[in-house]
Amino acid sequence: MAVDLNQKYGLNPAHSEVVSACQVVPPGAALDMGCSSGRNALYLGQRGFVVTAVDTNPNALGHLQFIIDQEGLDAVTPRQYDIGTARLDADYDFIVCTVTLMFIDPSRVDAVLADMRQHTRAGGYNLIVCAMDTPDYPCPMNFPFTFGPGQLDAAYQGWERTKYNEDVGTMHNGARLRFATLLARKPA
Repeated sequence: MAVDLNQKYGLNPAHSEVVSACQVVPPGAALDMGCSSGRNALYLGQRGFVVTAVDTNPNALGHLQFIIDQEGLDAVTPRQYDIGTARLDADYDFIVCTVTLMFIDPSRVDAVLADMRQHTRAGGYNLIVCAMDTPDYPCPMNFPFTFGPGQLDAAYQGWERTKYNEDVGTMHNGARLRFATLLARKPA
């Protein structure tokens, strides 16, 4: 078994939904949106994906580049990019966007989702995990954006749902809130 690079470099483990999705999604070209220091990108890169890891934070990307250089990884390419611009310039087999959308300008979320769908190859997958704010479970965190009930599901009409739920979960900081979780496959 390969060395766990996240553990080796003091990063949080890959998101549990990314780990789970790798049981379904075959390796290919992947995009990690809002990669931070690369916990998901490194995980995917070690599992045969060729990963473009994007974030707006140059310090986080610098840390990821340091790990890539130390480990001689050629499967992960960090790139500075503001996902709120919704201007992807390549197509992917797997786009991962976990706990990222809630930090962008709410007026840009629909454009970002449309851009993700457009730049997913036929038969490819999108994985999204994002905070929700619902009447029965108000979000305890002051995120710029949260999904309402059914909102993420509606954005992926026509795609095959591999997984969809709006369950209560725990963030890495211990906060409990409802998340919209979607793993969907674009029609081939």
